[in-house]
Amino acid sequence: QGQLLAKSWSSLFEGQPGATPQAPIYSFNGRNILTDPLWPHRLAWHGSTLRGGHARRRDCQGWRGSGAAEGMATPLGQGRLLAGHRHNCSTP
Repeated sequence: QGQLLAKSWSSLFEGQPGATPQAPIYSFNGRNILTDPLWPHRLAWHGSTLRGGHARRRDCQGWRGSGAAEGMATPLGQGRLLAGHRHNCSTP
């Protein structure tokens, strides 16, 4: 509550200093995803292109089980939220 996640909105997308989260980010069940071992990949799943558009066929839309579908996600410590990389939609 009231903790700074980034210095500015644009820093999340442009890789500016301060874009790496400094405050805890909690899952819906209250776990700090930046330190909890149940979150080994620490990814921000977004399904977007580098410019913020919809990454068609890379958003895990319709994913139902262990398959070859891929989605776009970015490691939270990278500093550029939309600098996505392809990850299998089955990745925990």
